[in-house]
Amino acid sequence: MSNGDIFVGEVIGTAILILFGAGVCAAVTLKHSKARASGWVVIAFGWGFGVLAGAYTAAPLSGGQLNPAVTIGIAVDTGKWDKVWVYLLGQMVGAMLGAVLAYLVYLAQFNANVASGSGEGEGEADDDGPTPTLGIFSTIPEINNPVANLITEIIATIALVLPILAFGLTKGLGESGTTALVVAFLVVGIGLSLGGPTGYAINPARDLGPRIVHSFLPIPNKGTSGWGYAIIPVAGPLIGGLLAGLIYNAAF
Repeated sequence: MSNGDIFVGEVIGTAILILFGAGVCAAVTLKHSKARASGWVVIAFGWGFGVLAGAYTAAPLSGGQLNPAVTIGIAVDTGKWDKVWVYLLGQMVGAMLGAVLAYLVYLAQFNANVASGSGEGEGEADDDGPTPTLGIFSTIPEINNPVANLITEIIATIALVLPILAFGLTKGLGESGTTALVVAFLVVGIGLSLGGPTGYAINPARDLGPRIVHSFLPIPNKGTSGWGYAIIPVAGPLIGGLLAGLIYNAAF
């Protein structure tokens, strides 16, 4: 794969991933959305389908990694680091693009988010106040405990990357073209089982790119972009991806 193909594939695939993921969060969160308050299960499946669509779209160009933690885990396993920077750059650009697209889809709902209230970007809004918006774009922990939150992200990312590496040992998955489908269900499972404490970033680009976009978009009453927490959903998944690669090399 050429650097150009990898970059384009990761931009497109990650943009689709974030469009679906931020889109389902907006659908469930924002007032005047037909899917408002439809719940965590809907969010988990929305992100899973985003992985499915993004990975299948990017696969012919880049392999559809879409996640720096996955890229790091694969590099640790294979020892090939020369193209890692291209993957990471494409993933970050794609994540930011996807966040902008999700914003445009729900532009009217974001613009209607103007009722009185503080809108500090965290917690639940009451019926008369503005809906918090940071959680549409990036993760917010339910309990702000950096050590616990970091541990959660590391473990959840290992639960993602280690199976992905092991799937490569199952010849039939690759031949049937169903690897991306299995990974999509894996992401749904992680969301349902491990996503409660932090919102399961498990992907540095997925969290950091949209957080940057949230900081400059003209969203009414958007509140803060939560930069005090931002290191956790970046460092945790990167550590988890690295550990997953090391575990895979040691065990398989």
